Amino acid sequence: MAKTSKPKPQVTLDMRGSACPGPMLGAKRVLDDLLAGEVMLLLSDCPSTKDDLSSWPKYADVTIVKTEKLARSATGYYIRKGKAKQVSPNAVLDMRGTSCPGPIVEAKKLLNGMRKGEVLKLVSDCPGIRADVRSWVKATGMDLADARENAPGEYVFHIRKR
Repeated sequence: MAKTSKPKPQVTLDMRGSACPGPMLGAKRVLDDLLAGEVMLLLSDCPSTKDDLSSWPKYADVTIVKTEKLARSATGYYIRKGKAKQVSPNAVLDMRGTSCPGPIVEAKKLLNGMRKGEVLKLVSDCPGIRADVRSWVKATGMDLADARENAPGEYVFHIRKR
């Protein structure tokens, strides 16, 4: 498991006190609701969690970004949904400073003019953008290729037109 700088998790799942495979099953349920590129912090004191998680990236689209020892024999596992990938955008839409639903409205206009398979990079610092993009992508059938917090409160989304 990688030792890197501490990523900022979008959600923390505290499974301390749960026997294996509980932490793994809980992590799967939480990760299903995250956007590609988002990070979950799983807290576990089950000794088998490390072994369970070590093989997970071979079979699922997840990356174990970092592990850290915590007090009382617990471990924190930073798990990113989606493997690190380079996505080259065909268009960039910088909507920093624009409140919701502006970024989604403008992204829709731009994507309407793009071809199938092309990627839009959307940058936004609107407080509700994560939830808006999540709902919009599901409703329209777009492909969210990647989502990352670029800076505190600033998000970058790579949206592929299907």
